[in-house]
Amino acid sequence: MASWVLSECGVRPLPRIYPKPRPGLASSTATTNINLRISPTRTDLVSRNCWALRVSAPLRIQTVGEEEKEDNKKTRTSNDEYFDPGAPPPFKLSDIRAAIPKHCWVKNPWRSMSYVVRDVAIVLGLAAAAAYLNNWVVWPLYWFAQSTMFWALFVLGHDCGHGSFSNNHKLNSVAGHILHSSILVPYHGWRISHRTHHQNHGHVENDESWHPLSEKVYNSLDYATKKLRFTLPFPLLAYPFYLWGRSPGKKGSHFDSNSDLFVPSEKKDVITSTLCWTAMAAFLVGLSFVMGPIQLLKLYVIPYWGFVMWLDIVTYLHHHGHDDKLPWYRGEEWSYLRGGLTTLDRDYGWINNIHHDIGTHVIHHLFPQIPHYHLVEATEAAKPVLGKYYKEPKKSGPLPFYLLGYLIKSMEEDHYVSDTGNVVYYQTDPNLSGCQK
Repeated sequence: MASWVLSECGVRPLPRIYPKPRPGLASSTATTNINLRISPTRTDLVSRNCWALRVSAPLRIQTVGEEEKEDNKKTRTSNDEYFDPGAPPPFKLSDIRAAIPKHCWVKNPWRSMSYVVRDVAIVLGLAAAAAYLNNWVVWPLYWFAQSTMFWALFVLGHDCGHGSFSNNHKLNSVAGHILHSSILVPYHGWRISHRTHHQNHGHVENDESWHPLSEKVYNSLDYATKKLRFTLPFPLLAYPFYLWGRSPGKKGSHFDSNSDLFVPSEKKDVITSTLCWTAMAAFLVGLSFVMGPIQLLKLYVIPYWGFVMWLDIVTYLHHHGHDDKLPWYRGEEWSYLRGGLTTLDRDYGWINNIHHDIGTHVIHHLFPQIPHYHLVEATEAAKPVLGKYYKEPKKSGPLPFYLLGYLIKSMEEDHYVSDTGNVVYYQTDPNLSGCQK
């Protein structure tokens, strides 16, 4: 080991430093050898007397015991496997695609239609049973069940919008209009804005639904608006208002063919869907004269608002409420892959099959053309490629009540993101009621 060091004053011996014995080190004699290692610490010594030479020299001696402590610390960090979800992934979209079995991409229109027949039959059967029994013990059970089935109809129409229902564009359009119009959703208007959401998922400004507010936009809102946006249950009633006026900071309407949501070639589609929505609304008005407004309220209106709550809860928790903060992107940091990897899978227990595995959301966001009945298998096949970029969902009981905890926590903490920076995370407004720490 070197015992001399070049200094600005010449050559001088290194100071003799005797490290403390390692704890627990057996020593039978006073002459026990102590292993010393040179720390790799580096310094640059530049002479005040015209020296131009840079010399690397050890500043301190480190015992083996101290070095092992350092190594153990690194091992613990390695064992903890610190992971930055905002870092670019080491794989490509094509790697994930290649891992998914080929049959998962096959769309079976007969199978898709069988789900439509099943769900419509259940909806009609529930309504008939509730109207026949007309019992206040039955009505609350009916409202929960029927609102869940309305949500299931929406998911099938959602598949039509993505083209994962079948390869037949006309079949997708007809089935999508029937399913979505029946629950007062303008099919094409929603389909197009939802396509924008998928194409820009995870982008602060360009994403379409449940995207974060920038600090500037957030601060421009009055207190009442902030309170409504982040206090339950009001955010869970947002969907109809979003269809009419979009999110804060964005303009347009899903019913207006001239909205900047749409390009001129889509105008006819938007008008068609708006007319179908209007026809359904007129049908409901007529139905209220036939059966009475109270009966319509019980059979349709309350389940409709239950469906809205299902939609808002599920879609919000697809992009919020993880135990760790997830990134949002701007500029060159955003990519389709990185944005899609910020989405979350959720387990809904018994509801998984009823709402067509919509909780299996990461692979759906990356490859929306995969039919819902192949999403679970496709996700399992993709997990080895995704690694830690896939956030394993917490297992649910029969009913997913546990998700309410994530929802409440997110509403209390996820308020806005910084106006600057290309990789940003949600920040909390400490002045908003319920957020004081």
